[in-house]
Amino acid sequence: MTDVVIVGAGLAGLSAARALQRAGKQVVVLEARERVGGRTHSIDVGGARLDVGGQWIGPTQHRMVALARALGLATFPTFHEGRKVLELEGRRTQYSGSIPSLPPLGLLDLEVARRMMDWQRQRVPTAAPQAASAARRLDALSVEAWKRRLMRTDSARGVFDAAFRVVFGAEPSEVSALWFLAYCNAGGGFMQLVEVEGAAQEQRFVGGAQGVSEAIAAALGDAVQLNAPVRAISWRDDGATVHIDGTSIETRAVVLAVPPPLVRGIRFDPPLPAVRDQLLQRVPMGATIKCLVRYARPFWRDAGWSGEAVSDGDLLSVTYDNTSHDGGVAALVGFIVGAAARAWSGRGREARERAVLAQLAGWFGPEAATPMMYEDTDWSAEPWSGGCPVSNPAPGVLTTAAATLAQPVGCLHFAGTETATEWTGYMEGAVQSGERAAAEI
Repeated sequence: MTDVVIVGAGLAGLSAARALQRAGKQVVVLEARERVGGRTHSIDVGGARLDVGGQWIGPTQHRMVALARALGLATFPTFHEGRKVLELEGRRTQYSGSIPSLPPLGLLDLEVARRMMDWQRQRVPTAAPQAASAARRLDALSVEAWKRRLMRTDSARGVFDAAFRVVFGAEPSEVSALWFLAYCNAGGGFMQLVEVEGAAQEQRFVGGAQGVSEAIAAALGDAVQLNAPVRAISWRDDGATVHIDGTSIETRAVVLAVPPPLVRGIRFDPPLPAVRDQLLQRVPMGATIKCLVRYARPFWRDAGWSGEAVSDGDLLSVTYDNTSHDGGVAALVGFIVGAAARAWSGRGREARERAVLAQLAGWFGPEAATPMMYEDTDWSAEPWSGGCPVSNPAPGVLTTAAATLAQPVGCLHFAGTETATEWTGYMEGAVQSGERAAAEI
């Protein structure tokens, strides 16, 4: 018997548990994995902890900044000095700063589109995008269709596509334009989502981003139970029975802090309302394979490269320098996303390694082909995530669904970064969603 059962020990679930425990409630956190952290996961690489899941925070992500400070977790700036690679339709160029090396018409096209995106996204409320004046028109469009109305040049479209795929783990044709604009608004604009300095990729955790969840879980103590997948929930308005392997827990309230599609893997008695179930069927997870490559030294820095690359090809979309804070472990990190991730998922790690190293060598020189270590994480193959970084409503979902992802059902409350109204899809959004669910209870 407990006051609240929380399903999922990622940042959303642990933030909810932290807030509820501080309010004097008795909580139990049930995690299916053998670890906490959800879509954050840090591994040991040569004595440093590097991330194979979510890893960056930015200066306007106030909850994460405050949480890191309260938990005594140090951060450091992402290295981004030097030349960058841009590859569009097989043609490779280089540039410095934040302005890609596009033809003049492409640059103008991209800037006009950026301004139009900023103008439109500010008119989409993050808490209720379906209430926007143009909601039905925008929700009827995929981002692909909306982008083609907004951008005229292939070069501008190519840069946008590469950035979009990494942020959402999906193709522009698969995602509602209304969701895209609400998502951008929650983070302060599309450029805030994709840039480094002063933006979402500005800082990394010295001990890895999973350390945030580990520190919260340590403070919660025995309230956190690992290897405890929730199989079924019998619920009513004033309480529930949560069933895990071998036992059941009686509780007054439940917080479901797992990716929306995974909620459907739990058997509910009575079933969830049909409108909620329909919504959960139409918000698939993005597809991401995160590739981590360790080298004996950061040779790209010596050659004047930042380690950043952007490509519209069918393998890596983006890379960054991922060297440890002290420079002791040199690494690059890259992302295979969207349709490319789905295609490469079935080809095996060895095939991916050969292809990724060849692509890196083409960008940064032959030394990139001889790493000390290659590791990749296919998040779509993770049974308790189902994908990464976020789930995305298809066109037509937001304005036709009779429910929202954050709306409680009886004693059931819903958390997770997809339900956030600030920095949706990011660690900041996960923390906000957990605190909001706790406040509801």
